[in-house]
Amino acid sequence: MTSPGGSAATTPIGSRAEAEGFVAMVCFKHGPPRLHGVELEWTVHHAEDPHRPLDAGRLRKALGVHAPPTLVRGSPQLPLGRGSLVTVEPGGQVEISGPALDSIPQLIDDTAADAAELTALLNDVDLVPGAHGMDAFRPPRRILTVPRYAAMEAAFQRLGPHGPRMMCSTAGLQVCLDAGEADQTAQRWRALHDLGPALVALFANSRRRAGADTGWASARTEATFGTCAPFTEPPPLDGDPAEAWARMAMEAPVLCLRRGDRWDAPDGLTFGAWADGQLPGDRPTYDDLEYHLSTLFPPVRPRGYLEVRYLDTQSGDGWIAPTLLLTALMSDPALIDRALAAAEPAAGRWFPAAREGLEDKLVLQAARDVVELGTAVLDRTGVAPELIAATETRLQRIVDDTQGRRAAS
Repeated sequence: MTSPGGSAATTPIGSRAEAEGFVAMVCFKHGPPRLHGVELEWTVHHAEDPHRPLDAGRLRKALGVHAPPTLVRGSPQLPLGRGSLVTVEPGGQVEISGPALDSIPQLIDDTAADAAELTALLNDVDLVPGAHGMDAFRPPRRILTVPRYAAMEAAFQRLGPHGPRMMCSTAGLQVCLDAGEADQTAQRWRALHDLGPALVALFANSRRRAGADTGWASARTEATFGTCAPFTEPPPLDGDPAEAWARMAMEAPVLCLRRGDRWDAPDGLTFGAWADGQLPGDRPTYDDLEYHLSTLFPPVRPRGYLEVRYLDTQSGDGWIAPTLLLTALMSDPALIDRALAAAEPAAGRWFPAAREGLEDKLVLQAARDVVELGTAVLDRTGVAPELIAATETRLQRIVDDTQGRRAAS
């Protein structure tokens, strides 16, 4: 998202309507769907004992000049060899995000190379990346002390236990896709949401949390949805996506009021109310609006492009299969229509998918049909035949293993 240039970015916003119109205008940028991106996130553990609390000093040493300023004040945050920037989440989770590319094979190669480089940096100081979407060993513990995370933690703690878990104990795989031309955006927006339950279940791997079985196939999804409901849950899909998103952003609570050394916001303050003058003498600016949008965590977040946020991180190179599956399914409007039909039995079944995974009958049906459709069109991604074959095998094994367990029981 880009605010008005120069001093206009710090100009006070005059009203909720003004802020809402700006969000609707810039969060869905239209054009040919060409670019793809992927962001990989991991919890980080001491190699000798994954239960041991993360040593922030050791993480600083591992990342060196690649560390973000939130971890090392004044760090140059140099990119990894293929261009990915390293960021660190409140609990010490590390994330890499590279530039968006129009070549999916290049995206896969560059991301894999940077992931390997980051893993080597961690290994050099006896740290290892986690293999699950939720920290299976430790309770949430914040190691970053910047005002943003202190304010968010305070706000989320008032709502229950899930916010600190989401902030400090979860790790996700994010796939980023263009919003498409104006007449395609609503279809692409709906497809990414309707596919969500099937994909959540296919790649759920976060059943355990802090040493205990949660009973959820994806406890990461449970934590995320429970952080600040309804704003972290799937949105209503009727009507214009841009207008609906802008309205939701205005109704969402302000988590960080960047004033002074403490950024705690008044309890219950929404951005719309702030823009309409609820804080006398303190109007939000476009910079404040951009920052507010960065504190919203829905399953799919529009940032000019569409950021799919509902997938558990995967072990090793497991991130490649969901990335290729999703980019293939979204590669053509006619194919998206077929993907919507395949996903339809599980559309909206987010909570059954997160709790039961593929054990939910309708979710399994949709997942099976989505995999069948997606594996038939993986060649649209342009990756090598060997990688297509490996991806087909991985995806089919997930479905077959579930069907085999159901038949045995």
